[in-house]
Amino acid sequence: MAPEGKRTGDSTRKAGPAVPASAGYLDGRLLIAMPVMGDSRFERSVIYLCAHSAEGAMGIIVNHPAGSIDFPELLQQLGIIKKGAQIKLPENAESMKVLRGGPVDTGRGFVLHSSDFFIENATLRIDDGVCLTATVDILRAIANGSGPKHAILALGYAGWAPGQLETEIQSNGWLHCDADADLIFGDDVDEKYGRALRKIGIDPGMLSNEAGHA
Repeated sequence: MAPEGKRTGDSTRKAGPAVPASAGYLDGRLLIAMPVMGDSRFERSVIYLCAHSAEGAMGIIVNHPAGSIDFPELLQQLGIIKKGAQIKLPENAESMKVLRGGPVDTGRGFVLHSSDFFIENATLRIDDGVCLTATVDILRAIANGSGPKHAILALGYAGWAPGQLETEIQSNGWLHCDADADLIFGDDVDEKYGRALRKIGIDPGMLSNEAGHA
Protein backbone atom coordinates (compact mmCIF):
# COMPACT_ATOMS: atom_id res chain seq x y z
CA MET A 1 0.00 0.00 0.00
CA ALA A 2 1.36 3.41 -0.94
CA PRO A 3 1.40 6.56 1.21
CA GLU A 4 -2.08 7.99 1.30
CA GLY A 5 -3.38 11.53 0.97
CA LYS A 6 -3.47 12.40 4.65
CA ARG A 7 -1.83 15.41 6.17
CA THR A 8 -0.08 13.26 8.72
CA GLY A 9 3.23 14.55 9.99
CA ASP A 10 2.19 18.22 9.99
CA SER A 11 1.72 18.25 13.75
CA THR A 12 4.12 15.55 14.84
CA ARG A 13 7.13 17.84 15.24
CA LYS A 14 7.47 21.56 15.93
CA ALA A 15 10.16 24.05 14.99
CA GLY A 16 13.05 24.23 17.43
CA PRO A 17 16.20 22.32 18.42
CA ALA A 18 16.84 19.00 16.76
CA VAL A 19 15.39 16.09 18.71
CA PRO A 20 16.94 12.61 18.33
CA ALA A 21 14.57 10.09 16.74
CA SER A 22 12.75 7.96 19.29
CA ALA A 23 13.55 4.26 19.41
CA GLY A 24 11.93 2.54 16.44
CA TYR A 25 11.26 5.74 14.52
CA LEU A 26 13.09 6.81 11.40
CA ASP A 27 13.19 10.62 11.53
CA GLY A 28 16.10 11.93 9.48
CA ARG A 29 16.64 8.67 7.55
CA LEU A 30 16.06 7.77 3.93
CA LEU A 31 13.40 5.37 2.69
CA ILE A 32 14.21 3.43 -0.48
CA ALA A 33 11.31 1.99 -2.49
CA MET A 34 11.37 -1.71 -3.34
CA PRO A 35 9.96 -2.94 -6.69
CA VAL A 36 7.13 -4.68 -4.81
CA MET A 37 5.80 -1.22 -3.84
CA GLY A 38 3.57 -1.38 -6.94
CA ASP A 39 2.72 2.32 -7.03
CA SER A 40 4.09 4.32 -9.96
CA ARG A 41 4.12 7.51 -7.87
CA PHE A 42 6.83 5.98 -5.69
CA GLU A 43 8.69 3.84 -8.21
CA ARG A 44 12.45 4.00 -7.57
CA SER A 45 11.87 6.75 -5.00
CA VAL A 46 14.20 7.88 -2.24
CA ILE A 47 12.33 9.69 0.53
CA TYR A 48 13.84 11.78 3.31
CA LEU A 49 11.71 11.28 6.44
CA CYS A 50 11.08 14.62 8.13
CA ALA A 51 8.83 13.23 10.87
CA HIS A 52 7.94 9.75 12.09
CA SER A 53 6.06 9.02 15.29
CA ALA A 54 3.03 7.19 16.64
CA GLU A 55 0.94 9.86 14.90
CA GLY A 56 2.20 8.90 11.44
CA ALA A 57 4.99 10.00 9.15
CA MET A 58 5.83 12.70 6.63
CA GLY A 59 8.64 12.75 4.08
CA ILE A 60 9.94 14.39 0.92
CA ILE A 61 10.90 12.49 -2.25
CA VAL A 62 14.39 13.71 -3.14
CA ASN A 63 14.94 12.05 -6.54
CA HIS A 64 11.86 12.75 -8.71
CA PRO A 65 12.19 15.93 -10.82
CA ALA A 66 9.04 18.04 -11.18
CA GLY A 67 8.89 17.84 -14.96
CA SER A 68 10.01 20.97 -16.76
CA ILE A 69 9.45 23.33 -13.82
CA ASP A 70 12.34 25.76 -13.56
CA PHE A 71 13.18 27.44 -10.24
CA PRO A 72 13.80 30.95 -11.65
CA GLU A 73 10.50 30.75 -13.57
CA LEU A 74 8.75 29.68 -10.36
CA LEU A 75 10.19 32.71 -8.58
CA GLN A 76 8.71 34.88 -11.33
CA GLN A 77 5.29 33.22 -11.01
CA LEU A 78 5.32 33.87 -7.27
CA GLY A 79 6.27 37.51 -7.80
CA ILE A 80 9.57 37.11 -5.93
CA ILE A 81 11.62 38.30 -8.90
CA LYS A 82 10.62 40.23 -12.00
CA LYS A 83 10.74 38.77 -15.50
CA GLY A 84 14.31 38.73 -16.76
CA ALA A 85 15.80 39.12 -13.30
CA GLN A 86 17.06 35.54 -13.23
CA ILE A 87 20.35 36.72 -14.70
CA LYS A 88 20.98 38.40 -11.33
CA LEU A 89 20.21 35.33 -9.23
CA PRO A 90 23.02 33.75 -7.17
CA GLU A 91 24.39 30.55 -8.67
CA ASN A 92 22.74 28.19 -6.17
CA ALA A 93 19.34 29.77 -6.88
CA GLU A 94 19.71 29.62 -10.65
CA SER A 95 20.54 25.90 -10.54
CA MET A 96 18.25 24.86 -7.68
CA LYS A 97 16.34 21.62 -8.24
CA VAL A 98 12.52 21.53 -8.21
CA LEU A 99 11.28 18.07 -7.29
CA ARG A 100 8.01 16.17 -6.91
CA GLY A 101 8.04 15.75 -3.16
CA GLY A 102 4.99 13.48 -2.99
CA PRO A 103 1.29 13.20 -3.84
CA VAL A 104 -0.05 15.24 -0.90
CA ASP A 105 -0.46 19.04 -1.09
CA THR A 106 1.23 19.26 -4.50
CA GLY A 107 0.45 22.95 -4.84
CA ARG A 108 2.60 23.76 -1.84
CA GLY A 109 6.38 24.09 -1.78
CA PHE A 110 8.61 22.51 0.85
CA VAL A 111 12.29 23.44 1.04
CA LEU A 112 14.71 20.90 2.50
CA HIS A 113 17.88 22.75 3.33
CA SER A 114 21.11 22.81 5.27
CA SER A 115 20.93 24.01 8.88
CA ASP A 116 22.85 27.23 8.24
CA PHE A 117 19.47 28.93 7.65
CA PHE A 118 16.64 29.15 10.18
CA ILE A 119 13.40 31.13 10.42
CA GLU A 120 11.96 31.31 13.93
CA ASN A 121 8.57 29.57 14.23
CA ALA A 122 8.74 28.46 10.57
CA THR A 123 11.72 26.14 10.22
CA LEU A 124 11.62 22.53 11.41
CA ARG A 125 15.05 21.33 12.50
CA ILE A 126 15.07 17.63 11.65
CA ASP A 127 18.64 16.81 12.62
CA ASP A 128 21.94 18.64 13.04
CA GLY A 129 22.41 19.10 9.30
CA VAL A 130 18.95 19.26 7.71
CA CYS A 131 15.94 21.54 8.16
CA LEU A 132 12.56 21.97 6.47
CA THR A 133 10.91 25.32 5.77
CA ALA A 134 7.60 25.72 3.94
CA THR A 135 7.16 29.50 3.80
CA VAL A 136 7.82 31.81 0.86
CA ASP A 137 10.37 33.72 2.99
CA ILE A 138 13.03 31.10 2.34
CA LEU A 139 12.52 31.44 -1.43
CA ARG A 140 13.05 35.19 -1.12
CA ALA A 141 16.22 34.56 0.88
CA ILE A 142 17.55 32.13 -1.73
CA ALA A 143 16.76 34.61 -4.50
CA ASN A 144 18.68 37.42 -2.82
CA GLY A 145 21.66 35.32 -1.81
CA SER A 146 20.99 35.10 1.93
CA GLY A 147 19.49 31.60 1.92
CA PRO A 148 21.00 28.24 2.93
CA LYS A 149 24.11 26.85 1.26
CA HIS A 150 22.29 23.69 0.19
CA ALA A 151 18.59 23.37 -0.65
CA ILE A 152 16.03 21.59 -2.80
CA LEU A 153 12.46 22.70 -3.43
CA ALA A 154 9.83 19.96 -3.41
CA LEU A 155 6.22 20.35 -4.53
CA GLY A 156 4.06 18.22 -2.24
CA TYR A 157 5.03 15.53 0.24
CA ALA A 158 4.39 11.89 1.18
CA GLY A 159 2.27 11.19 4.25
CA TRP A 160 1.41 8.04 6.19
CA ALA A 161 -1.35 7.40 8.72
CA PRO A 162 -0.46 5.99 12.18
CA GLY A 163 1.16 2.60 11.79
CA GLN A 164 0.96 2.63 8.00
CA LEU A 165 4.66 3.11 7.28
CA GLU A 166 5.59 0.36 9.74
CA THR A 167 3.20 -2.01 7.94
CA GLU A 168 4.68 -1.12 4.53
CA ILE A 169 8.22 -1.72 5.78
CA GLN A 170 7.23 -5.10 7.24
CA SER A 171 5.62 -5.95 3.89
CA ASN A 172 8.96 -5.32 2.16
CA GLY A 173 7.75 -2.11 0.53
CA TRP A 174 10.66 -0.02 1.80
CA LEU A 175 14.26 -0.30 2.86
CA HIS A 176 15.93 2.48 4.82
CA CYS A 177 19.41 3.86 5.29
CA ASP A 178 21.27 6.73 6.90
CA ALA A 179 20.87 10.04 5.11
CA ASP A 180 23.77 12.13 3.88
CA ALA A 181 23.93 15.59 2.36
CA ASP A 182 24.90 14.33 -1.09
CA LEU A 183 21.92 11.97 -1.33
CA ILE A 184 19.55 14.74 -0.23
CA PHE A 185 20.97 17.78 -2.01
CA GLY A 186 23.13 16.31 -4.78
CA ASP A 187 22.62 17.37 -8.39
CA ASP A 188 22.70 13.82 -9.79
CA VAL A 189 19.01 13.20 -9.13
CA ASP A 190 18.81 10.21 -11.48
CA GLU A 191 21.64 8.43 -9.67
CA LYS A 192 20.31 8.78 -6.11
CA TYR A 193 18.24 5.58 -6.12
CA GLY A 194 21.16 3.38 -7.09
CA ARG A 195 23.55 5.15 -4.74
CA ALA A 196 21.13 4.80 -1.82
CA LEU A 197 20.86 1.04 -2.43
CA ARG A 198 24.61 0.65 -2.76
CA LYS A 199 24.99 2.54 0.53
CA ILE A 200 23.40 -0.46 2.27
CA GLY A 201 25.25 -3.01 0.16
CA ILE A 202 22.57 -3.83 -2.43
CA ASP A 203 23.21 -4.05 -6.16
CA PRO A 204 20.20 -2.34 -7.85
CA GLY A 205 20.34 -4.91 -10.65
CA MET A 206 19.74 -7.74 -8.18
CA LEU A 207 16.40 -6.42 -6.89
CA SER A 208 13.44 -8.63 -7.61
CA ASN A 209 9.76 -7.86 -8.02
CA GLU A 210 9.01 -10.93 -5.93
CA ALA A 211 7.48 -10.24 -2.52
CA GLY A 212 9.49 -11.24 0.50
CA HIS A 213 11.44 -9.81 3.39
CA ALA A 214 14.78 -8.11 3.25
